[in-house]
Amino acid sequence: MHLLTVLLEAILLEASVQAVDISAKKKSGGVAFIGDELNQTPFPEWLTDFTGMTQWPGLVPPYIPLDFIDMDKIPDYNSYSQGVCDANTRDACSFDCDQCLAHDDISTCRKLSQTFDDGPSPATLKLLDYLHHKSTFFTLGINSVNHPDIYHEIQDAGHLIGSHTWSHAYLPSLSNEDIIAQLEWSIWAMNATGNHIPKWFRPPYGGIDNRVRAISRQFGLQAVLWDHDTFDWSLVTNNPFKTEQEIYNDVALWKLVENRGLILEHDGARKTVDVAINILDLLGEDQLSVSECVGGIDYIREF
Repeated sequence: MHLLTVLLEAILLEASVQAVDISAKKKSGGVAFIGDELNQTPFPEWLTDFTGMTQWPGLVPPYIPLDFIDMDKIPDYNSYSQGVCDANTRDACSFDCDQCLAHDDISTCRKLSQTFDDGPSPATLKLLDYLHHKSTFFTLGINSVNHPDIYHEIQDAGHLIGSHTWSHAYLPSLSNEDIIAQLEWSIWAMNATGNHIPKWFRPPYGGIDNRVRAISRQFGLQAVLWDHDTFDWSLVTNNPFKTEQEIYNDVALWKLVENRGLILEHDGARKTVDVAINILDLLGEDQLSVSECVGGIDYIREF
């Protein structure tokens, strides 16, 4: 089964298990909604005026043209599926294929620091109870509008929130227009839910090349990758890449050898959150948010 399908199914399964009332699973504006529909982020009037829509989209958001996006600035590299790494020459600078980093990519930190992808989810609340330093959460737009209360809990705790696209698409496989859609709807979800515009952006699966960068930069986004991968997400599949103990052994080694870098983790499932809490016990609270790692701003704009 394709990695994208496995991960999305795991996230949706976890959300359904943790929902307060699974029987309340509904459709709200095209979004597969689990929980109390009345708690969804209201679709704002300003977004209706701009898009002509009245409801949040489903997993595949529609492309809405933006006058500040210059298509002529996007290089003509081939799109490709995850794991297909011969579609372009190496000057495409693919991170997931070639571990290539652009000059403005963030991939490490002076202190060994956890980062969390795929929320907000019900599991995020447990993680927030244990975090006592400013951390970084890369949220999915579709989850943000479905769990605005949890999104606000992340905000209220003082953590940094970045974009993880609208619905966890592997961006290099998409057309330019569909990449724009994944980013614009993620940004609009964060604006409508959290009253801010993100500066930091983590591409799902590390799927970024110079075509994706050329688009994300026009939104003012800066890519955040990692130099330590726990593979924690695979613990919620039937074929984990590593055992839980192997993950802890890796973290202990990273701390012993370098004690610096950005660790990729996930808050989309209870299992990965439990692992994150144990990793926090290993590392302690002397960690930084991504913006603190590089001395940058938290958001492009806060309202």
